[in-house]
Amino acid sequence: MTTPDPQYKERVHRSAAAIAGGVLLLGIACWLGVDAIAAGKGSTPWRALAALLLVVPLVTAFTLRPAVFVGQDRLRVRNPFRIILLPWGQIETLRSGYSNEALTKSGAKFQLWAIPVSLRARNKAARREARRVAQGGGPLGVGSGARAVPDGPVRAESDRAMDELRELLEARGAEESAQGEIVVRWAYEVVGPAVAGAVLLGILLVVG
Repeated sequence: MTTPDPQYKERVHRSAAAIAGGVLLLGIACWLGVDAIAAGKGSTPWRALAALLLVVPLVTAFTLRPAVFVGQDRLRVRNPFRIILLPWGQIETLRSGYSNEALTKSGAKFQLWAIPVSLRARNKAARREARRVAQGGGPLGVGSGARAVPDGPVRAESDRAMDELRELLEARGAEESAQGEIVVRWAYEVVGPAVAGAVLLGILLVVG
Protein backbone atom coordinates (compact mmCIF):
# COMPACT_ATOMS: atom_id res chain seq x y z
CA MET A 1 0.00 0.00 0.00
CA THR A 2 1.45 3.37 -1.01
CA THR A 3 1.06 6.54 0.96
CA PRO A 4 -0.22 9.51 -1.05
CA ASP A 5 1.99 12.54 -1.37
CA PRO A 6 1.39 15.19 1.28
CA GLN A 7 -0.72 18.16 0.23
CA TYR A 8 1.40 20.89 -1.29
CA LYS A 9 1.20 24.12 0.69
CA GLU A 10 0.44 27.09 -1.54
CA ARG A 11 3.14 29.75 -1.66
CA VAL A 12 2.72 33.40 -2.54
CA HIS A 13 5.18 35.67 -4.35
CA ARG A 14 4.77 39.43 -4.00
CA SER A 15 7.06 42.42 -4.50
CA ALA A 16 8.00 44.02 -1.19
CA ALA A 17 9.32 47.13 -2.97
CA ALA A 18 6.04 47.58 -4.86
CA ILE A 19 4.00 47.19 -1.68
CA ALA A 20 6.13 49.75 0.16
CA GLY A 21 5.88 52.19 -2.75
CA GLY A 22 2.13 51.66 -3.01
CA VAL A 23 1.54 52.35 0.67
CA LEU A 24 3.57 55.56 0.39
CA LEU A 25 1.73 56.73 -2.74
CA LEU A 26 -1.66 55.93 -1.24
CA GLY A 27 -0.77 57.84 1.91
CA ILE A 28 0.23 60.93 -0.08
CA ALA A 29 -2.83 60.72 -2.36
CA CYS A 30 -5.25 60.35 0.54
CA TRP A 31 -3.60 63.18 2.48
CA LEU A 32 -3.79 65.59 -0.45
CA GLY A 33 -7.27 64.42 -1.46
CA VAL A 34 -8.83 64.65 1.97
CA ASP A 35 -7.25 68.06 2.50
CA ALA A 36 -8.71 69.31 -0.81
CA ILE A 37 -12.15 67.89 0.03
CA ALA A 38 -12.16 69.47 3.48
CA ALA A 39 -10.68 72.86 2.62
CA GLY A 40 -11.52 73.26 -1.07
CA LYS A 41 -14.18 75.60 -2.44
CA GLY A 42 -16.53 75.40 -5.40
CA SER A 43 -15.99 72.28 -7.50
CA THR A 44 -12.57 71.55 -5.95
CA PRO A 45 -13.88 69.00 -3.40
CA TRP A 46 -15.73 67.10 -6.14
CA ARG A 47 -12.66 67.10 -8.38
CA ALA A 48 -10.56 65.83 -5.50
CA LEU A 49 -13.08 63.08 -4.80
CA ALA A 50 -13.13 62.04 -8.47
CA ALA A 51 -9.32 62.08 -8.58
CA LEU A 52 -9.17 59.84 -5.52
CA LEU A 53 -11.71 57.48 -7.09
CA LEU A 54 -9.41 57.22 -10.11
CA VAL A 55 -5.98 57.22 -8.45
CA VAL A 56 -6.55 54.89 -5.47
CA PRO A 57 -7.69 51.85 -7.53
CA LEU A 58 -4.87 52.37 -10.07
CA VAL A 59 -2.15 52.67 -7.43
CA THR A 60 -3.57 49.65 -5.61
CA ALA A 61 -3.74 47.66 -8.85
CA PHE A 62 -0.11 48.21 -9.81
CA THR A 63 1.48 47.99 -6.35
CA LEU A 64 -0.54 46.16 -3.68
CA ARG A 65 -2.61 43.83 -5.85
CA PRO A 66 -0.09 41.81 -7.95
CA ALA A 67 0.66 38.36 -6.55
CA VAL A 68 1.56 34.91 -7.83
CA PHE A 69 -0.01 32.01 -5.91
CA VAL A 70 1.92 28.79 -6.48
CA GLY A 71 -0.20 25.68 -5.94
CA GLN A 72 0.30 21.98 -6.44
CA ASP A 73 -1.83 21.84 -9.58
CA ARG A 74 -1.89 25.38 -10.92
CA LEU A 75 -0.42 28.83 -10.95
CA ARG A 76 -2.79 31.65 -10.01
CA VAL A 77 -1.55 34.98 -11.30
CA ARG A 78 -3.12 38.16 -9.95
CA ASN A 79 -2.07 41.01 -12.23
CA PRO A 80 -3.27 44.65 -12.01
CA PHE A 81 -6.47 44.13 -14.03
CA ARG A 82 -6.79 40.36 -14.46
CA ILE A 83 -6.68 37.07 -12.59
CA ILE A 84 -5.28 34.15 -14.58
CA LEU A 85 -5.59 30.51 -13.53
CA LEU A 86 -2.89 28.44 -15.24
CA PRO A 87 -2.86 24.67 -14.71
CA TRP A 88 0.71 23.41 -14.82
CA GLY A 89 -0.21 21.14 -17.71
CA GLN A 90 -1.10 24.17 -19.85
CA ILE A 91 2.20 25.98 -19.33
CA GLU A 92 4.83 25.45 -22.01
CA THR A 93 7.64 27.36 -20.34
CA LEU A 94 8.46 30.15 -17.90
CA ARG A 95 10.62 32.82 -19.52
CA SER A 96 12.78 35.49 -17.91
CA GLY A 97 14.05 38.52 -19.82
CA TYR A 98 13.22 42.10 -19.05
CA SER A 99 10.07 40.68 -17.44
CA ASN A 100 9.03 37.26 -16.13
CA GLU A 101 6.39 35.55 -18.23
CA ALA A 102 4.42 32.32 -18.46
CA LEU A 103 4.02 31.00 -22.01
CA THR A 104 1.21 28.50 -22.57
CA LYS A 105 0.99 25.61 -25.01
CA SER A 106 -1.71 27.50 -26.91
CA GLY A 107 0.69 30.38 -27.55
CA ALA A 108 -0.71 32.85 -25.00
CA LYS A 109 1.68 34.90 -22.88
CA PHE A 110 1.04 36.20 -19.38
CA GLN A 111 3.33 38.53 -17.49
CA LEU A 112 4.05 37.82 -13.82
CA TRP A 113 3.75 41.34 -12.36
CA ALA A 114 4.42 40.16 -8.80
CA ILE A 115 7.88 38.82 -9.73
CA PRO A 116 9.51 41.85 -11.35
CA VAL A 117 12.93 41.64 -12.97
CA SER A 118 15.57 43.85 -11.37
CA LEU A 119 18.63 44.33 -13.55
CA ARG A 120 20.34 45.97 -10.59
CA ALA A 121 19.72 42.89 -8.44
CA ARG A 122 20.96 40.65 -11.25
CA ASN A 123 24.17 42.67 -11.60
CA LYS A 124 24.69 42.62 -7.84
CA ALA A 125 24.17 38.84 -7.75
CA ALA A 126 26.57 38.41 -10.70
CA ARG A 127 29.27 40.37 -8.85
CA ARG A 128 28.77 38.29 -5.71
CA GLU A 129 28.93 35.10 -7.77
CA ALA A 130 32.15 36.28 -9.43
CA ARG A 131 33.70 36.92 -6.01
CA ARG A 132 32.51 33.53 -4.79
CA VAL A 133 34.05 31.76 -7.78
CA ALA A 134 37.28 33.75 -7.43
CA GLN A 135 37.52 32.61 -3.81
CA GLY A 136 36.91 29.00 -4.73
CA GLY A 137 33.33 28.96 -3.52
CA GLY A 138 34.36 29.78 0.04
CA PRO A 139 33.13 32.52 2.36
CA LEU A 140 33.25 36.17 1.41
CA GLY A 141 35.70 38.14 3.52
CA VAL A 142 37.98 36.97 6.32
CA GLY A 143 37.96 36.99 10.09
CA SER A 144 35.17 36.48 12.60
CA GLY A 145 32.81 38.74 10.64
CA ALA A 146 33.03 36.75 7.38
CA ARG A 147 29.75 35.97 5.66
CA ALA A 148 29.32 32.49 4.26
CA VAL A 149 27.99 32.25 0.74
CA PRO A 150 25.22 29.68 0.18
CA ASP A 151 26.02 26.58 -1.88
CA GLY A 152 25.35 26.97 -5.60
CA PRO A 153 25.39 30.03 -7.84
CA VAL A 154 24.34 33.35 -6.36
CA ARG A 155 21.08 34.44 -8.01
CA ALA A 156 18.82 37.47 -7.79
CA GLU A 157 15.67 36.94 -5.73
CA SER A 158 13.30 37.07 -8.72
CA ASP A 159 15.49 34.62 -10.65
CA ARG A 160 15.46 32.22 -7.70
CA ALA A 161 11.67 32.44 -7.60
CA MET A 162 11.48 31.63 -11.32
CA ASP A 163 13.86 28.70 -10.85
CA GLU A 164 11.49 27.30 -8.21
CA LEU A 165 8.52 27.71 -10.55
CA ARG A 166 10.37 25.92 -13.36
CA GLU A 167 11.21 23.02 -11.04
CA LEU A 168 7.55 22.71 -10.02
CA LEU A 169 6.45 22.94 -13.67
CA GLU A 170 8.79 20.10 -14.58
CA ALA A 171 7.62 18.00 -11.63
CA ARG A 172 3.87 18.64 -11.95
CA GLY A 173 3.28 19.43 -15.62
CA ALA A 174 2.38 15.87 -16.62
CA GLU A 175 0.21 15.06 -13.59
CA GLU A 176 -3.47 14.37 -14.27
CA SER A 177 -4.64 16.71 -11.51
CA ALA A 178 -2.58 19.55 -13.04
CA GLN A 179 -4.51 19.56 -16.32
CA GLY A 180 -7.49 21.74 -17.19
CA GLU A 181 -8.50 24.93 -18.95
CA ILE A 182 -6.91 28.35 -18.60
CA VAL A 183 -9.28 30.81 -16.96
CA VAL A 184 -8.87 34.58 -17.31
CA ARG A 185 -11.08 36.94 -15.33
CA TRP A 186 -11.09 40.75 -15.44
CA ALA A 187 -10.80 42.50 -12.09
CA TYR A 188 -13.95 44.60 -12.31
CA GLU A 189 -13.53 45.60 -8.68
CA VAL A 190 -10.50 47.61 -9.85
CA VAL A 191 -11.58 48.60 -13.36
CA GLY A 192 -15.05 49.78 -12.31
CA PRO A 193 -14.06 52.43 -9.75
CA ALA A 194 -11.15 53.65 -11.89
CA VAL A 195 -13.39 54.13 -14.95
CA ALA A 196 -16.05 55.83 -12.83
CA GLY A 197 -13.45 58.19 -11.38
CA ALA A 198 -12.03 59.01 -14.81
CA VAL A 199 -15.49 59.74 -16.25
CA LEU A 200 -16.52 61.87 -13.27
CA LEU A 201 -13.23 63.80 -13.33
CA GLY A 202 -13.56 64.39 -17.07
CA ILE A 203 -17.10 65.74 -16.68
CA LEU A 204 -16.06 68.07 -13.85
CA LEU A 205 -13.11 69.40 -15.84
CA VAL A 206 -15.31 70.06 -18.88
CA VAL A 207 -18.09 71.69 -16.87
CA GLY A 208 -15.56 73.77 -14.92
